[in-house]
Amino acid sequence: MSNKHNSREAIVDTASRLFFTQGYHATGLNQIIKDSDSPKGSLYYYFPHGKEELVLTCINRTSERVAQKLRHYMENSETPAQAVQDFILSMAKEAEDSSFEGLVPFSFWVAVETSCVSDQLRTACQCVFKDWQDVIAQRLVADGMKEETAEGKATVIVSLFEGALLLALTCRNVQPLVAAAQSIPAILA
Repeated sequence: MSNKHNSREAIVDTASRLFFTQGYHATGLNQIIKDSDSPKGSLYYYFPHGKEELVLTCINRTSERVAQKLRHYMENSETPAQAVQDFILSMAKEAEDSSFEGLVPFSFWVAVETSCVSDQLRTACQCVFKDWQDVIAQRLVADGMKEETAEGKATVIVSLFEGALLLALTCRNVQPLVAAAQSIPAILA
């Protein structure tokens, strides 16, 4: 049973990395199989609907990992502003520690590239951004902000974060993330 789990995880890990670094269209199933050291049958066993099913799994896993990290900061910080700042700065540290490898804005590889591939992928991407916005908005509401205002500010924060991450990776410099983190108190004022 653990071999099956390891094969599935190897496929998902490899696919995520390749989708992040090469893009959806440039990543083929044969490359995923080869790079994950998995038998071809394993990919089709775990993902009988092929590439789209695999990318949905990658989207959901990425979404949950980021949401979990964001929730951690929201639950363990004194203020929502401090939580968002700490979250963004932790991503800056990850980018720096990994020499900007493997840390790609979600919107860059998935939302932009796959939204035109299928409605199912576009819907999954919408859910990702909505989930992240909800984590932020829920904390803002819990701290007394009106729901509509909280939702709007959460949208701005997710947009700012994704854009700053894209700039940081393009420039191979964490300054855009640091600048984004510094602007959070003004956005949440």
